[in-house]
Amino acid sequence: MRVFQIEGDWGIQNLKLSTRPDPTPAAGQVLLRMKASSVNYRDPIVPERGYGVHTGTLPLIPVSDGMGEVIAIGSGVTRVRVGDRACPTYFQRWISGEPNFERLSQSLGGPLDGTMAQYMCLNEDGVVKIPDYLSEFEAASLPCAAVTAWSALTQCSTVKAGDQILVQGSGGVSLFALQFAKAMGARVTVISSSEAKIERLQKMGADHTINYVTTPEWAKATREITDGRGFDHIIEVGGEKTLPQSLRCIRPGGTLSMIGILSGSAIATSLGLIITRQVRLQGVTVGHRDAFESMLRAMEQHRIHPVIDRVFGFEQLKESFTYLKSGAQFGKICISHES
Repeated sequence: MRVFQIEGDWGIQNLKLSTRPDPTPAAGQVLLRMKASSVNYRDPIVPERGYGVHTGTLPLIPVSDGMGEVIAIGSGVTRVRVGDRACPTYFQRWISGEPNFERLSQSLGGPLDGTMAQYMCLNEDGVVKIPDYLSEFEAASLPCAAVTAWSALTQCSTVKAGDQILVQGSGGVSLFALQFAKAMGARVTVISSSEAKIERLQKMGADHTINYVTTPEWAKATREITDGRGFDHIIEVGGEKTLPQSLRCIRPGGTLSMIGILSGSAIATSLGLIITRQVRLQGVTVGHRDAFESMLRAMEQHRIHPVIDRVFGFEQLKESFTYLKSGAQFGKICISHES
């Protein structure tokens, strides 16, 4: 089978198109013919061993997200049947419950082989069936970005109708957070650097938008939006440059979901605001399989469609990484596995 793998040594220059023997499912396993993948900010970091020993060993097939068709099952498999469409879960051993080291250690795309292969053989507990209304690329966009947004809003906190939510940017997690929060009846404010993207965000249902380039002190600009009360929940993807302002506009007792560090990983802000406002600073790392399946039920009920920005060919994996790093995308970047 065709694969993309990091081989010989670490480094993006060692990410190469290669082949491996076709896998065969054993008892309790599922064989997927992969149809599509989608890329996340984690994926270009893995070839550079950005996660250290947790990245895995070589050769390693990268990319965490994808979907495929079940073409064979081992004995005892009951969760799926041949012909079903399914997504691998990001954390293969995190089925439900609280995270622990074991559950967080077995992630696709490093240390486990990822989705950039023609076939994947997985334990049946590590796959979820996909609703018929979703396309292959829409389904492939879900395992990391969508589950992260869903976990932030429903597992790590509880969003209620009428809550004020702040979302940063228009990447995959942010757009899913906008869609999910609106389905829950929340009022959503989104900050972005692009007027063209702001127009699209408004069409998607954003109640308020702020251009953080023309309004660099966006935390002040949100006071009127929340009547001075502050946001109930903030989806924090920026990190170093956005966290100080997020802490200034979260309400006392509110939740700040720490998901990304796109603007840097250092913290240079007054931690006193967390204490004196009793703010919950909650790290979010994707989520478990049960959350994935509950998210799919909600998506099917509300007919929520992921936003797909662009589809690259299988051989264009490196080009998709370059495009992702450019920040030009609005929504998810996908990879087609078809020839």
